[in-house]
Amino acid sequence: MSSAAVPSTVTWILLRGLTREARHWGGFPQQLGEAFPGASVICLDLPGNGRLNGRASPPNVEAMADYCHAELAKLDIAAPCRVLAMSLGAMVAVAWAQRHPDDVAAAVLINTSLRPFSPFYRRLRPANYPRLLRLFGSRASDREMETAILELTTRLQRNSAALIERWLHWRRQNPVSRRNALIQLLAAARYRAPRKPPLGHLLLLAGAGDALVDPRCSQALAVCWNLPLAVHPGAGHDLPLDDSTWVLEEIARWLAGSASSGPEGDGSAA
Repeated sequence: MSSAAVPSTVTWILLRGLTREARHWGGFPQQLGEAFPGASVICLDLPGNGRLNGRASPPNVEAMADYCHAELAKLDIAAPCRVLAMSLGAMVAVAWAQRHPDDVAAAVLINTSLRPFSPFYRRLRPANYPRLLRLFGSRASDREMETAILELTTRLQRNSAALIERWLHWRRQNPVSRRNALIQLLAAARYRAPRKPPLGHLLLLAGAGDALVDPRCSQALAVCWNLPLAVHPGAGHDLPLDDSTWVLEEIARWLAGSASSGPEGDGSAA
């Protein structure tokens, strides 16, 4: 993959989805930094997840976005930054760009689903309802939870046993309460995105094998917001985990196109 040179001031902020944390990115943050030399890569945990598991999850996506805005100042990160986010994290990225437009220069949204552009039965595939109800409504074991998450979110993993063991270790170190998980799930279900895109530089990525969210949600958003969309032919919901090389190649292609057509919102081009 050819790398695109970026200014040393460019910062990538990575946001995960429902109940997941920074460690669930695996080796992707390092790969992103290597693909775009000089860039800084920072993974934020949303309150209720990861190192912030002892805090209450914000009640809505807008409050999660405000938390990210506050963290940018707290960590003394120069704005605007680029955001790469998936699922619930991508909803937060949209709300963040809308509420604090000076914070975000560009964003990559992975396998997200937004009201009012897609119906509920595509935003969360109905075939998953019984399984999710069992997991959230009963005392499912940690192993049952992580096994289910792996099966729902990945398609191309070949070392699933080792992956589940790592995830189990992280879950036991920083358990996410069922209350916080439910708050995040309801926040995602209730969030309503703006009719118009909140910023000019957006890329959509989706996996055709996503068993959790119908990829037609990304397709509908691409049409309504007139955005570029790349669809992986076989990957699942967790695209960076299933095929990180493909994700990085698509980002590089998009940034190269942005550079040839004009500067980004931060006055720089990759």
